[in-house]
Amino acid sequence: MSLELTGPLLTGAITGYIDVAQIVLYIFFIFFALLVLYLQAESRREGFPLQNDRSDTARDARTSWLPRAKTYSLLGGARVSAPNDKRESQDIKAKRMGPWGGSAYAPTGNPMIDAVGPASYANRADVPDRMQNGAPRIVPLRSDGGYHLDHNDADPVGMTVVGADGVKAGTVSDVWVDRAEAVIRYLEVNTGTRSVLLPMNFASRLNGNTRTVTVNAILGSQFANVPATKSPGQVTLLEEDKIVGYFGGGLLYATPSRAEPLI
Repeated sequence: MSLELTGPLLTGAITGYIDVAQIVLYIFFIFFALLVLYLQAESRREGFPLQNDRSDTARDARTSWLPRAKTYSLLGGARVSAPNDKRESQDIKAKRMGPWGGSAYAPTGNPMIDAVGPASYANRADVPDRMQNGAPRIVPLRSDGGYHLDHNDADPVGMTVVGADGVKAGTVSDVWVDRAEAVIRYLEVNTGTRSVLLPMNFASRLNGNTRTVTVNAILGSQFANVPATKSPGQVTLLEEDKIVGYFGGGLLYATPSRAEPLI
């Protein structure tokens, strides 16, 4: 005695071994594989082909599985294509600690000034960041009367800035605001000889009672070497990276003990 399957149980069957659900599953597998390959290629749009860190040679673009170049229109009319064959040649002021590829580097000079390790920065465009209307995004309050500090908060202007060693670095002379996000980006510090920008994120503590701003990243004397801005009322993207890199480098290199192991 034998049984024969008929009726709704065979719905979707194409042959005795293939049905619609199976084909849909295969299509999904193929789609997912192609998606992974596409994302893998797109992840190499910048920073590729890889450059040998022991020489100036770069891997052949034909073997690096790079995506097709795209051209992007930037605010202000500039255009840039990626990926491209531009390579940055920098004189790294540090020496290898080993002869193998990927070896760590040891600074040969002042790493905070030489942009080594956490003090390094990207070579961004040397132009100010701008809003959609073309106006500079980050400006001091003296340049825009439409912004003011909340009267419930302590006004940092006039406060004394002290470094990690408790030494006075200067006095806050103005506040720089990000007009696109309505937040404070920098405090302008007058060191007595020039004005420098202190990133707000590195102002460890603002004390309204003692009228002091404490900075733990660098020492009071190291404010003299904070990267300068070309304009007293504007800061460019490149200058921002240099300034933030300098303070970030101080977290490791401000004192010799910071670069040593804890144990």
